[in-house]
Formats: sequence, structure tokens, C-alpha cells
Amino acid sequence: MDLTSEQKRVVYTLGFCGLVSAADNWFVSPALPAIANALGVAAAAATIVLTAYLVPYGLLQPVCGTLGDRFGRQRVLHVIVAGLAAGTFLCAAAPTLPLLVAARVLTGCFAAGIIAVSQAHVGDVVGPERRGAAVGILMGITFTGQGLSSGLGGIITDLTSWRAAFACFGVLALVAFALLWRLPSTEVSAGEKDADTAIAAPQGNFFVRAARIFFGSHRAIFFVACTTGLVFLGVYGFMGTFLSERCGLGSTQAGLIMMLYGAMCLVGGTVSGRIGAAHGPRGVIYVGEASGLLAIAALVVVTATGAWQPALLAAGALGFGYILTQPTLVSLSMDADPAQTGLCTGLIGLGVFAGGGVGSALGGQLVALGGYDALWIAAGVLLVAQLVLGGSALAALARR
Repeated sequence: MDLTSEQKRVVYTLGFCGLVSAADNWFVSPALPAIANALGVAAAAATIVLTAYLVPYGLLQPVCGTLGDRFGRQRVLHVIVAGLAAGTFLCAAAPTLPLLVAARVLTGCFAAGIIAVSQAHVGDVVGPERRGAAVGILMGITFTGQGLSSGLGGIITDLTSWRAAFACFGVLALVAFALLWRLPSTEVSAGEKDADTAIAAPQGNFFVRAARIFFGSHRAIFFVACTTGLVFLGVYGFMGTFLSERCGLGSTQAGLIMMLYGAMCLVGGTVSGRIGAAHGPRGVIYVGEASGLLAIAALVVVTATGAWQPALLAAGALGFGYILTQPTLVSLSMDADPAQTGLCTGLIGLGVFAGGGVGSALGGQLVALGGYDALWIAAGVLLVAQLVLGGSALAALARR
């Protein structure tokens, strides 16, 4: 069944909010050399700017998802999108690296719930039968921003400055807030629902409830989410600096190549439903992981030859693989506890985005110790393990 016009409006609006949150982080990748130069630090040291956003962005997703369950998803989205805009403008004004890192942490804290709360809200609006396809479209739009922002961020950085780039994405966050505000209210908070029709609000300690879901019967889904973030987001975060150092590309050139990530996210989001209908959710994840391996192989070729052309394949394959894997995990996670879908989707976000932050930090160490070859080898080994071990675990879960 196709989505209704009102359902599409919700999906597209929330997709744009997610697009801004993803763009707000990933436009920084091609701008890192300029940031490092302006603030007088090494390029490797400036990668902390990525980690400073991704770690709270991942860690607080379950918290924001739970707040959405409790107080209403649209209400929570209003607060966190406004906070995203304010934090981004603070980043534009930061005079030193420590203050920029602090502003990025603050921004990541507000942005943390945008994707998790949006995914749960879309699941409520479209129903279980269309949930997988709708979440795929939502995430396709969201991570189109991740890819397109790399090109736009690089262009703005080259033409003006990295501070202007932050300011531009702050304006986009204000636009997202305005669009979100115009959505009609379609929900009430858990405390306002009729006791005869509502699912009882979950009781007990938040950490206990989160642990029960994360390590419960659907734990394979959440563990695969962690390795997905480590590989896909960890590798993507280094592409801008890698292309600058290995191929001699500027911020604009590297950013334009990385825009293919976003384009293929949009393509993957639109076809994931058809792949799932033909091969099931596990088949979608297999295709995504195979695409990730293709991306890593292309990056190995770039390292060996110094040619930038294979990076086009790497960026596209990485985006296509990620957008097939992550939304499918989100859709599967909602069955772990239908009474706490916000918490379930938030735990996926925790695994993916905190994993991406850890991947950025570990990747920096690997590059310092063994160069980019060491990073690509480690990512390839981890992705093969995810494909084999994670696939077996998901298969066992499907048989239950």
C-alpha cells in the first residue's frame, strides 16, 4: 500500500529534520583541514570535532526516544531541533578548538533524538505493514543530507570560511524547526492517553529497561547496529582528510566526491522496500554489507594508486550499503518491545552513532600507527565478521 498524502508530509518533514542533523555533523569532514589550520592544530587532532558530536548523538538517543514515548514525540522534536539550531550557531562563533569541541558536544546532545524520535513517530503514523518502507524513505532523505552536506560544506568553506558553513547549517536547522512547527499534532503524551486504550507506560528504572531490550531476545539487532556504526560511519568520517592527504584534493573537490554518498542514500532508501519484499529484512542487510565491502576495496585502490576516481565508487557504495542496513535494523528493533518503540529505535541510534564516534577515535589511532591501509584492513575484517556472524544471529532470530 502507498502512503497517504498526510503520511508523506510527516515522512518528508521529519526526513528534512533528520537531513539537517546528519548534515550538521558530516559537512565538517571536508572542512577539517581548514578548521585545523585556522585554529592552529594538527589535522589529526581536529578529528575530535567529529567524535565530540557523534558520541553524545549516539549515547543520548535512547534517552530522547524514551522522552518521546513519555511526553509526545512532536513536543520533544520541537525542543531538540531548536537546540540543534542554537548549538550550530555557537559552533560558528567558537574561537578555539576546546570551545568548538564543547559547542559540538552541546549540539550533539540536542540533535541526538531527532532520528530516533522521528523513526518511532513514523512507525506510529504509517503502521507496521508500511513501516519498513517508510523508515527507509525517512533515512534516505536524512542521509542524503550527510552526503550533500559534504559537498556544500566544502564549497562554502573554500569560498568563505568554515565558520560561514556552520552558520549556513544553523539557518537550515531554523527552517527545519519552522516546517516541524507547521505539522498538525497527531499525538498525545503517555500521561494524557485514555487508560482504557493506551498501552501502559513502562515502569522501572530506565537503565534496567534499556538493558533488557538491548541484551534481550533481539540483541543480535543491536550488536549489528554497533558494528555498522564502527565501519560505515567510522570510514566515512575519514574520507575528506584521506582524499586531501593522499590525492591532494581541496575541500570542494573532496566534498563533491563525498556527495555521492548522499545520492546513493536516497537511491537506497527508495529501493530498500522492494529488496525487502523480495528477500526479507536479512537479505536487505546482506546487500548493504556487501556494498560496504565494495567501498572498502575501492578505498584500498585509492591508497595504492593515489587516483581519486575509485573514491567515487567508494562514496556511492558506502552510502548505498549504510542506508540499506541501518533503517532495516530500526524496523526490526521496534518488535523488541512495542510499548517502547522510541527506546528501541534510540538503542539502535546508540549503537550506530556511538559506534561511529568510537570508530572515528579508533580510526585516528590506526592511521597514526599504520596509515590508511591499517584503517581499511580493520574495517574490512570487521565488516566480514558482521556479515558472517551477524547474519547467522539474525537468521536464528528470524526462526524464533
